[in-house]
Amino acid sequence: MNSDFIQIKSLEGDLKMSHKKKDYGLTVTTKELILHKPHVNYYFKLDDIISIIPYDNSRFKAITFVNSRSKGQESTHLSPGSEHFRIYVQKATVHNRSGLFELGPTDVIIPIYPSMLKAISDCLARSGLTIL
Repeated sequence: MNSDFIQIKSLEGDLKMSHKKKDYGLTVTTKELILHKPHVNYYFKLDDIISIIPYDNSRFKAITFVNSRSKGQESTHLSPGSEHFRIYVQKATVHNRSGLFELGPTDVIIPIYPSMLKAISDCLARSGLTIL
């Protein structure tokens, strides 16, 4: 696990599953999904998730995400063979070393293991959303 991960501010809901690798992690509760990256956490309330769909990354080696707030860029290397999903949310909260910030509509592409996807799906099913 990467020592640059920021500790979670607090969890809303009951913890269902948490998984961290070297460069990212995911935590699922009954109320939110948290994406962990070195120096930043992204909080997505399950009620704000509009869609989670499979993403075909076979033609890409890397994707660059641009944060318009800071005009910075973050490169994420997509691993061929691992299942990636595009998650679109109405709004998100960013927690970095400078504090907490609200984002509007946000689109992220991340790898999600089948067991984690099942935990997310189970929590979303309560709100009527299904994963395609």
